[in-house]
Amino acid sequence: MRLFLPLSAFAALSVCLMLSSCAGGGRAGGGRAVTDDPAAESRRFPLVEVPGVIVDREEAAEYLGLHYWDSFTDTAEVHACDSMRVNGVTRSEVEQKFADYTGLIGALGRSRASRSAERLYDRAEAFERAHASSDLFETVVSLAQKYWYDPNSPLRDEELYLVFAERLALYDGFSEAKRDRYAHDAAMCSLNRPGDKAADFFFSDASGNVMNLYGIEAEYLILFFSNPGCEACAGMVRALDAEPVRRLVKEGRLAVVNIYIDEDVASWHSHLSDYPSIWYNGYDPNLVIRTDLLYNVRAIPSVYVLDGDKRVILKDATDAALTSFISGLLRTQSRR
Repeated sequence: MRLFLPLSAFAALSVCLMLSSCAGGGRAGGGRAVTDDPAAESRRFPLVEVPGVIVDREEAAEYLGLHYWDSFTDTAEVHACDSMRVNGVTRSEVEQKFADYTGLIGALGRSRASRSAERLYDRAEAFERAHASSDLFETVVSLAQKYWYDPNSPLRDEELYLVFAERLALYDGFSEAKRDRYAHDAAMCSLNRPGDKAADFFFSDASGNVMNLYGIEAEYLILFFSNPGCEACAGMVRALDAEPVRRLVKEGRLAVVNIYIDEDVASWHSHLSDYPSIWYNGYDPNLVIRTDLLYNVRAIPSVYVLDGDKRVILKDATDAALTSFISGLLRTQSRR
């Protein structure tokens, strides 16, 4: 289950590039051996320097995203690695930098973000092969799982995690069982990817009428997987049923398909009044969505946004991404 804030409370994630400070960051000089000495001095996370010839802000952001981890993963720079530090940098700072990095590349667009994640993985693995006693590689993988794949992460992004999962499934430093787990993750991340046609399915409404996802016509569609009695789901219902979103539904621009995918249909029936009647409210009578892995619903609520052709725009959308989409839809509505 996920924590929920009303849509009005979401703030768009912003990343300050602070180009002027990047030039002064530099790398820590002089390599040191991996150590468990608690007295060893920590260093600050080495910031990437943007070349002076890059003056365009968008190009600078792309450069930062691509080279963000270069100094930290430089195989010639080996620093303290112990319970407090990863390659000389405190673990808390490394984690904060990973969160900042996720916000940065999230604003770059899909292809450039994926290219940045690929570079990070390749450099982290190269560091592991050069310095097996360091846990830099394990730390980066763990942070990728936490921020990109944990169902409760507000920064989750399965497309970014897929970059890691596909490579981890082939990594010869893992056991076959561990590689298989990452292969499973990769397969789940490959379901209903943004740009792909969403998997169709049949569902029943409270009157026993059967319909399918592809039979619903609207300019955009929000596919909302929920559970009866779920507090976070109730918050999502309030947000999606508030004006002016409700008006978009009434006008037919937006359809909300609210689906229950578990077996306690009696409980679902008892909570029908919790859902707006102008939505498509139904349940999966044959439990095929979960058992046949049509959708990778890892937490409730889970929201997908589809276009009129049922192509995925947002997969398991974060609160911020859903807010941004709806805000854009409302802006276009106001111009009509």
